[in-house]
Amino acid sequence: MADGEPAPGGPAERVPLATIAREWARIGIIGFGGPPAHIVLLRKLCVDNKEWLSAREFEDGIAATNLLPGPASTQLAIFCAWRLRSTVGAILGGACFIVPGLVIILALSVLFLAGHPPLWVQGAAAGAGAAVPAVAVHAAVSLLPASWRRAAGRRAAQARWLAYLAAGAVAGATAGPFVVAVLLGCGLIEVAASLRTAPRQPAGGVPGLLPLLAGPTLAGPAVAAGGLGALAWVAVKVGALSYGGGFVIIPLMQHDAVVTYHWMTGAQFLNAVALGQITPGPVVQTVAVVGYAAAGIGGGLLAALIAFLPSFVFVLAGGPHFGRLRSSERAQSFLAGAGPAAIGAIAGAAIPLGRELGHLWQAGLLLLALCWLLLPSWLLALRRSVVTALLGSAVIGVIAALAGAPVSH
Repeated sequence: MADGEPAPGGPAERVPLATIAREWARIGIIGFGGPPAHIVLLRKLCVDNKEWLSAREFEDGIAATNLLPGPASTQLAIFCAWRLRSTVGAILGGACFIVPGLVIILALSVLFLAGHPPLWVQGAAAGAGAAVPAVAVHAAVSLLPASWRRAAGRRAAQARWLAYLAAGAVAGATAGPFVVAVLLGCGLIEVAASLRTAPRQPAGGVPGLLPLLAGPTLAGPAVAAGGLGALAWVAVKVGALSYGGGFVIIPLMQHDAVVTYHWMTGAQFLNAVALGQITPGPVVQTVAVVGYAAAGIGGGLLAALIAFLPSFVFVLAGGPHFGRLRSSERAQSFLAGAGPAAIGAIAGAAIPLGRELGHLWQAGLLLLALCWLLLPSWLLALRRSVVTALLGSAVIGVIAALAGAPVSH
């Protein structure tokens, strides 16, 4: 199949590359709110308005990208563009989806990581950073119901689910760079458990895709205590090992950026995560802030390029098999184990993130953010979101700093 031809089963008429560039860039610009917002915008464009894809094709794309490591909504955007114009469309659409948020987050990095930022910037950073642990807890809580339903009605499966959740939480709170190994282990344990209780899946059920679920080996290349080699390796791990969403990889990224290579302080890393949340695009964009702290604009661009490259590889290599991946019992079993572990890791990440808060007023702001995000809607009848929590915390931080409250840079 030539790159210029639509993928089998795609639209009857070729979609111009200029249309893909324009529409995917538009979603990249207005896609505030993370993966849920990205999915809604892509569905409205590709299924509802243009009818380029069927509802079943789109659902297959969602299911498959959630099974693969890496930022799922970015992979879904790449997949939809691939269905329209094959490899060229995937590369163009994915790039146009990623670049707007990347430009914005690098511009904000220059402001927030400056050597001597204005007092109001320091206050905004301290305020938004204080809310980041609450965002992690909220992300985990929002994922719990759907994951628990996978094990509903089966006592042994529920017991394993709780064990995976606990293992992930402990890993997220303490294990740092080894959290992904725990997620992989939980997934493989569940696969083994399912093989003992279910008929053997026919060989070739999902050719070429199951190896991708394991991701690259954790035994990475030896790198110096800094430099572009170290930055590249951190970006590879961020892009290829983030099972269950970008927040899963936060403990690993924090350990490398703050503890191992000292590219940034703990407070600056909180700022980086906050910037990844309030800008359009996935939280994996946080790696661009880490890259900027390590090696300036060039480092930010390099980190982003390497972190997003696995998503293109996974979709281009696995796209033809996404329908079968969705129905693969082994793939679903892997997700049934790695999924709750990832949720636990996201919740556990709140602990090391919270330890980076250096002032008492930030603890109070963290409590306010938790209430804003977690209280039932009937108790707090306001439209709430992660973005409003972070922006509101930033405003309170500015006010606190200008009033004389201590801030860290």
